[in-house]
Amino acid sequence: MIKKKMIAMLLAGGQGSRLGVLTSEVAKPAVSFGGKYRIIDFPLSNCVNSGVDTVGVLTQYRPLQLNKHIGIGIPWDLDRRVGGVSVLPPYEKTGDTEWYTGTANAIYQNLEFMERYNPDYVLILSGDHIYKMDYEEMLSEHKKKGADVSIASMPVPWEEASRFGIVVTDENRRITAFQEKPKEPKSNLASMGIYIFDWPVLKEALITLKDVPECDFGKHIIPYCFDQQKKLYTYEFTGYWKDVGTLSSYWEANMELVELVPDFNLYEEYWKIYTETDSMLPEYMAPSSSVEKCIIGGGSEIYGTVKHSVLGSNVIVGEGSVIEDSIVMAGAQIGRNVKIRKAIIAENAVIGDGSVLGEGKFAESKLDKRVYCAELVTVAADSVIPAGVSVGLNTAIVGATEASDYPGGRLEDGGFIVKAGEKA
Repeated sequence: MIKKKMIAMLLAGGQGSRLGVLTSEVAKPAVSFGGKYRIIDFPLSNCVNSGVDTVGVLTQYRPLQLNKHIGIGIPWDLDRRVGGVSVLPPYEKTGDTEWYTGTANAIYQNLEFMERYNPDYVLILSGDHIYKMDYEEMLSEHKKKGADVSIASMPVPWEEASRFGIVVTDENRRITAFQEKPKEPKSNLASMGIYIFDWPVLKEALITLKDVPECDFGKHIIPYCFDQQKKLYTYEFTGYWKDVGTLSSYWEANMELVELVPDFNLYEEYWKIYTETDSMLPEYMAPSSSVEKCIIGGGSEIYGTVKHSVLGSNVIVGEGSVIEDSIVMAGAQIGRNVKIRKAIIAENAVIGDGSVLGEGKFAESKLDKRVYCAELVTVAADSVIPAGVSVGLNTAIVGATEASDYPGGRLEDGGFIVKAGEKA
């Protein structure tokens, strides 16, 4: 029988609906980040840097791009004969097919996969956070404390604590209470959704609660372990960690990367972030170009001005165009004399000559006030914006739009265009 000290189960099946049109065709963990990476690269790189060589990636929503990106795990040195990376979608069973209905339910449906490795410990991860963490260090603390369950946590501002699962601890870091998004939090230590379980403890909880609808770790598994008087401890993390689950937080995390001394360093030699990359030409800066405080992906051609922005690979910026405070993903084409400010432009979008994106004043979204609540212009993958139009603040565009979609040549502040057959 194969025996592994610790395996990781990486939850990557979420839609990420708060990212709006960015996740209309791809799962949140597959969204581009920092020019050349995708969000899932960060937990996968943490695994290989921590010596965890067996990872199950649980996919569900729009998995095609994510599956293609992961492949057989070569960029992360996870193409192993024993272990490595395995993509684990819901599968058809005798009699019926069951979608994953909660984080714990997804893990339960893959008991057979975990039993194959007979691990001592199981590491549960989320595929949609940006951070660097040594899971081996967390495991060392888990063993030192004699814990049954360890929950990674970090301090958050008290006014934000009610948004998180909150752990309350004694002086030895043993968890004495766990509050799921409490109205009156007793602590400001927020769960990061990163858990280490002794394998027998996790297996027992999953089997016992297998019939609970939408079984979830924070709502069901952790309270069950409390009820069974298991030893739960917290591992307090003090490094950079960012939940990029909203358009604003996603934009802010990218913009932080181009500061002179970024809080989150993508280029540290001792803790590299790995990703799948195609062979490409170096970027080209034309004599007419100007670039200031930017990340520019390989193969890009810059003929205009780019300031304080993150550009992916193979982006073209036409002569006379100005891009500021924006994210432009791989393969996007920006025409001539285009003005773009505070925009997120997804992969392979085309922006016509002379158009202006991000001018006006903030107005409430007419599409979804919970998702679109900042000044950002958000353009979905493969969308087309015609020449000479103006796009206001807090707007969303999906599909190959035409001049007739812009009354008076403008998309008003807070407005949206979703072409027939497209998904917002």
